[in-house]
Amino acid sequence: MMTKPVATSPAHPPVSAPTTAAATPSPRVRRQRGPIARMFAPRPVKAGESFGAPGQGPSLLISVVTVIVLLLIWIGITSSGMIKPLFLPGPRAIVEKFIQVSTEGFAGSTLWQHTLASLYRVFGAFALACVTAIPVGILMGVSRIGRGVFDPPIEFYRPLPPLAYLPLVIIWFGIGEFSKVFLIYLAIFAPLAIAARAGVRSVSMEQIHAAYSMGATPRQIVMHVIVKSALPEIFTGMRIGIGVGWTTLVAAEMVAASSGLGFMVLNAAEFLASDIVIMGIIVIGFFAFGFDLIMRYLERVLVPWKGKV
Repeated sequence: MMTKPVATSPAHPPVSAPTTAAATPSPRVRRQRGPIARMFAPRPVKAGESFGAPGQGPSLLISVVTVIVLLLIWIGITSSGMIKPLFLPGPRAIVEKFIQVSTEGFAGSTLWQHTLASLYRVFGAFALACVTAIPVGILMGVSRIGRGVFDPPIEFYRPLPPLAYLPLVIIWFGIGEFSKVFLIYLAIFAPLAIAARAGVRSVSMEQIHAAYSMGATPRQIVMHVIVKSALPEIFTGMRIGIGVGWTTLVAAEMVAASSGLGFMVLNAAEFLASDIVIMGIIVIGFFAFGFDLIMRYLERVLVPWKGKV
């Protein structure tokens, strides 16, 4: 007895095996899984994490490996004799000179005396710039009159290198300690004021209107809304400003200085003492980088909402 084939209804079509094209990813999909594509692939973001702030572990490890690789390259180049020690001394010579200058001194002062003199000039000018430039930048951001008064002189002298107005500073204030601090102060003032102004301009009007609707006074709006919203830009300006300050330090210690890291570097360059020059550069870079790390930490503590709103 033969059975009739059962006809399939349109509501239940036969299930077919998956095709090869559907099971196998396209060549374009395979290319996107390469190492470069994985580098730019979207990363899952944890709750409360800001954009562009990956974990510190891999980044710190990569930084340490980079420093070790550069140090090994430096040792390899100097040990092979490719470059004469007069032009590039090895790390061992730098360490020996560091110990010698720390104990015996150079140009009438030890390394610690040179360092303290430079730190006093840079951070004294930086503190003075923070006290004056941040209020000026905020005033430029909230007031058209303030912007009209301060914007022209700041934008005029900001692109000028410090060596351009160094002679005027010497003529006006002499060759004492104040002229050195004032020169560094002028170099830090402009980027810090502009950063504060940019931070104020980035405040949304919705925040200000919401504060007004809750009965806030103009002073409270400036202190609790505008200043707090401008803090990320202000911290960025402080980091840029201190870097400019260290750059201007060498120019400030060119005239009538008897101590300081910039003075030590310039004096050693006259005698072709490249080991002292490199040692001074490393010390300046160490303090500049250490202060930048401190500023990053303070920014994470004082501005925890950066990148999250």
